[in-house]
Amino acid sequence: MTRLGDDAATARRTLEAMWRIRRFEEAVDDLFARGLMHGTMHLSIGQEASATGACFALRDDDAITSTHRGHGHCIAKGADLERMMAELLAKETGYCRGRGGSMHIADPATGNLGANGIVAGGIPIAAGAGLAYKLQGIERVVVSFFGDGATNEGAFHEGVNLAAIWKLPVVFVCENNKYGMSFSTEKSMAVETISERASAYGMPGVTVDGNDVEAVHEAVTTAVDRARAGEGPTLVEALTYRWKGHSKSDKNLYRTREEISEWRDKDPIGRFETLVVDRGVLDAAAIEEVRTAATNDIRDAARRANAAPDADPDDLLDAVFATA
Repeated sequence: MTRLGDDAATARRTLEAMWRIRRFEEAVDDLFARGLMHGTMHLSIGQEASATGACFALRDDDAITSTHRGHGHCIAKGADLERMMAELLAKETGYCRGRGGSMHIADPATGNLGANGIVAGGIPIAAGAGLAYKLQGIERVVVSFFGDGATNEGAFHEGVNLAAIWKLPVVFVCENNKYGMSFSTEKSMAVETISERASAYGMPGVTVDGNDVEAVHEAVTTAVDRARAGEGPTLVEALTYRWKGHSKSDKNLYRTREEISEWRDKDPIGRFETLVVDRGVLDAAAIEEVRTAATNDIRDAARRANAAPDADPDDLLDAVFATA
């Protein structure tokens, strides 16, 4: 299996995806702080490796289902940055014409079946898509992203169970960032790892370092190959951490500064940069080019999106009621 950091082209593409996710979310955070973005959002800064490693294990025609913390999944699967930004700014040019906002971005063209504001909401959708692919004889795979909190929801158990029974081509990727909102996983479940739960459904479960993009990619690639071969689903638990609070209303009083600092030292982007430099795959100049390009791409996307027309409230119900 080829590693993401083994050759210059792949390493650069991997680093580009992670930096685009990081810079996009930093820009969104800034826009919200300046009162230019409304509603709420859930940032995944610090979790870039899990989104990138998993999505890079997929073909273009494979699909994903995402979560309320889904910007990284969308971008790693190939979403257009300007349309992403326009959606968050409630612009007519956004992916859902400004109706969905941060938590409900969908992009069928890149296989993104939709982010979801309902915890565990994407899991049964992924099972349904996997069933559709199987019934049609299409060799496509669905990766379903969700957080640790989702594994205590009924939709998780139902969706995973059906996928296992029917051997559906689905890979369940749990981004375990240690907290379901403000509640620690150490208090919310009796098992040591979420991947242990896979055995109850008769499917493989594996726990990997979610801040190691190559480890995530390797685990998900193995699971995708298994699913595509008709052998059924796998549960991949990626241990990671969000640097920011659960949402914009989170005062972050349940975590210590020391804990956050410890995890920031495990920055998945910095780790991958160090790795590819040590291997002689990329040098400092190439890495700086990637960082600069990502910054410029996000700045341009924000500028163009902000100049787009606002979503028109007069036709807000067009997607709800059929026209005569």
